[in-house]
Amino acid sequence: MPLPEYRNDISITCPQKYKTKLKELNLPAYSFRIATQNGKEMIFDPMRRKYVRLTPEEWVRQNFVQYLVHEGKYPLGLIGTEVSFVFNRLKKRADILVHNRMGEPVMVVECKSPDVRLDDEVFDQIATYNLQFRVPYLVVTNGMVHYACRFDTAENKYKDLLAIPFYSELIV
Repeated sequence: MPLPEYRNDISITCPQKYKTKLKELNLPAYSFRIATQNGKEMIFDPMRRKYVRLTPEEWVRQNFVQYLVHEGKYPLGLIGTEVSFVFNRLKKRADILVHNRMGEPVMVVECKSPDVRLDDEVFDQIATYNLQFRVPYLVVTNGMVHYACRFDTAENKYKDLLAIPFYSELIV
């Protein structure tokens, strides 16, 4: 599927009181369950089945999951968010992990706040995570800019993709 060229109209997806804290994203507009709990803004995460703190990064994560589900036809049940793993004895978390129908990971997505520049450090982070998961597809996004790549086993290197693959393309 082509990389998104949309502008997310926060007024459609988000109550007025949250607009000042959330940046308009370069993704289609989606509806979310947003609430205040103990004085903190929360957003419902359908994968974790609970409300989580609404931070700029979480805003990107939830919007990107909806993008994958609605535009890329990814099954919601095969997407995990904030997936914990141990790497070099350190606890880490992958923002989004997509599985195939056999339960094997096929794509890792690293989400950053809209104000974070997607530089080599971000790509190094997700490439390091991929030493654990060994997935063919990696995506990084800050909600404004989205990059996707595929690991080419023949050349032993990552190759940039022009588009974020549809789910059906991941499992071929």
